[in-house]
Amino acid sequence: MGIWVIMNNMKTTIEIADDLLLKAKRLAREQNTTLRSLTEEGLRKVIEERCKSRKYKFRPVTFKGDGYTEEFENASWDQIRDEIYRGHGT
Repeated sequence: MGIWVIMNNMKTTIEIADDLLLKAKRLAREQNTTLRSLTEEGLRKVIEERCKSRKYKFRPVTFKGDGYTEEFENASWDQIRDEIYRGHGT
């Protein structure tokens, strides 16, 4: 049985370039929000974007043609596989 721990309002210290911090504070003031809210929103967007980019995107590969040749029309996968690897040492 696992133990669930809910962490709420954790505090940490980070270093931010002075010009970026000033711009963020100014934007927070202009939009009547907090620096914390603005920072959290930005981090959420970056994390979401980067997690999406890591997902594998399946791209189907297709070939022109009319399907199997006559010799493989009713062949089993074992027969097709054996033909693919014939002459390659397996």
